[in-house]
Amino acid sequence: MSENIRKGKNQKQKMLYLLKMFMEESDEEHGLTMNTIIAYLHDNGINVDRKTVYTDLEELRAFGYDVIPSRHGPITEYKLCQRDFELPEVKLLVDCVQSAKFITDKKSKALIRKLESLVNKYEGKQLQRQVLMAGRVKTMNESIYYNVDKLHEAINADQKVTFKYFTWDVHGKAVFRRNGSMYTVSPWGLIWDDENYYLVAFDDFDEKIKHFRVDKMMRISPVEQKRAGKEQFQSFQIPKYAKSLFGMFTGVTSHVTIRARNDMASILIDRFGHYLKFDLINDSQFETSVEVAISPQFFGWVMSMGDGMRIIDPPEVVEQMKEHLRKVQGQYEDDSSLS
Repeated sequence: MSENIRKGKNQKQKMLYLLKMFMEESDEEHGLTMNTIIAYLHDNGINVDRKTVYTDLEELRAFGYDVIPSRHGPITEYKLCQRDFELPEVKLLVDCVQSAKFITDKKSKALIRKLESLVNKYEGKQLQRQVLMAGRVKTMNESIYYNVDKLHEAINADQKVTFKYFTWDVHGKAVFRRNGSMYTVSPWGLIWDDENYYLVAFDDFDEKIKHFRVDKMMRISPVEQKRAGKEQFQSFQIPKYAKSLFGMFTGVTSHVTIRARNDMASILIDRFGHYLKFDLINDSQFETSVEVAISPQFFGWVMSMGDGMRIIDPPEVVEQMKEHLRKVQGQYEDDSSLS
């Protein structure tokens, strides 16, 4: 090897630059010629000859990188044909980031740029097209990105957390609950439901299990106190809890019997899971029992099914449904309710 080859200013970083080049510039459809590789390394302050590059490529293959030579007439190209993440997998991750309402638009773009590093520049263009195609409503709370991490850390450390909780008023301004007083809760899990993140926790103030939207939590801090609610959460199933709520609105939990047309079975399974048992009433109808939090949102969901579904038990829930229907109907019969 000649003296000028040995004296490249970044010679010790040769393998890093070589791997970076293959990660960014090649795939099964796009190869790199030997001249291209040598020129790239030279431009980055690394002097090599062909023999050295051949040896380096063998080292990459020995370490597990699938660098494959491919001949095109008299020219040989080298391609990195296998990666930790395939393009469809990265596209799926990009879709999740883009569609998640709890991540702000700014953070979504930053995360997607990082995801682009998992693919080469040619595939990265496809990810950018996905970003431009999506236009979802995003949260305005920039700190949620870090709040989720703080909550996970508190759960792992078996610690309570404090925070302020707010809602939006008609002017779009944040209004703090409890007159701005801090909440102290014991975090036990996080739920991603309807594109929002929720904390499921034991509320020390009310001594019961509650959930809070993470993007409406501010000033989250861990507390040097052991979590409470262990006994309540021993038999508590967070996925089942989430399915019992509608739009994460709470209410008194009750077992409700629903009678529905057979074509409603898929909708019920999608909502509550495959554990449901269907009792056939006749050729066109069945009954099933579900555990739900009784709320106007649940009644609205049943109403959205039209004549395909109705509540038949228990009687007090049936009566609540009737009362809900009367109130809704009354709003359209009495125009003064809107004045």
